[in-house]
Amino acid sequence: MRMSKPIVIVGCTASGKSDLAEALAERLGGRIMAVDSMQVYRGMDIGTAKPDQETRGRIPHVMVDVCEPWEAYSAARFAAEAQGYLSGEGSVVLVAGTILYLRALLEGLFEGPSANEEVRGRLEKEAGMMGVPGLHKRLAEVDAVAAGRIHANDLRRIVRALEVFELTGQPISTLQTQWAKDHPRMEATFIGVRREKEALNRRINARVRMMMERGLVEEVDRLRKDPRGFSAEAASGVGYRQLLEYFAGRCSLEEAVEQVKIQTRYLAKMQRTWLKRIVGVTWLGLNGEQSGRDVADTALRVIEQAEHADG
Repeated sequence: MRMSKPIVIVGCTASGKSDLAEALAERLGGRIMAVDSMQVYRGMDIGTAKPDQETRGRIPHVMVDVCEPWEAYSAARFAAEAQGYLSGEGSVVLVAGTILYLRALLEGLFEGPSANEEVRGRLEKEAGMMGVPGLHKRLAEVDAVAAGRIHANDLRRIVRALEVFELTGQPISTLQTQWAKDHPRMEATFIGVRREKEALNRRINARVRMMMERGLVEEVDRLRKDPRGFSAEAASGVGYRQLLEYFAGRCSLEEAVEQVKIQTRYLAKMQRTWLKRIVGVTWLGLNGEQSGRDVADTALRVIEQAEHADG
């Protein structure tokens, strides 16, 4: 069955999006597009919860393993490279791990100012003097919305938001509302999976434990030993950032693992906030040990109804 528009699966990390996407792709004879800022990196497999080789051999996956960990990667590059897959043969099921990348693909990316090395260098120097949270506090004074979305230790995004404000005189959060004005929103069928907060937190903790058992420490150690290292974007990934801190001797392994759990839960919290803003999502609740596959029949009916309504 060929759907006339892409299917987008949204939900918090560890909620069951991938399981549902796989079930739908199998039934529709389609492929899966990973809309994820970390799964684009080759070799970063365990910490990104990338589908295994058996799954990828059974169901075609695109936008996975498209660049090296030492390369810079952006939402704009993702949108440019992923666009062609939306108009090809067969149904496409998008698994939205990174909302920024999803918006760039479906709505277009606002044209912000180019990087200014002088401004960035100064801001990074100031962060070194006052601490990254201090720079985050300054951002909150000029753009409270952006500060609310950006973690207090996320230096790269804090610097970019302050850079945009200095260069344009406008908050980056205001500029980002312009995305849909010059780029028509691409039509898609949105299906969301969600769980109660406490149940999701338990799944997150279990996922982190499983990643450690599967060799996340060894994966990060192997990647960091490559002379080319990590790009700033790749090193910012949850799991990788904390273990790089451990290898740098700034915390114990136990502390790093606990931070991975904490930051993953924080990511889920931020995702919940973002997902509330997406209009037109049909939400499917999952309880207990239910998998995303358990609601595949319901999701398929939603997709078919959407197709008939458009027809």
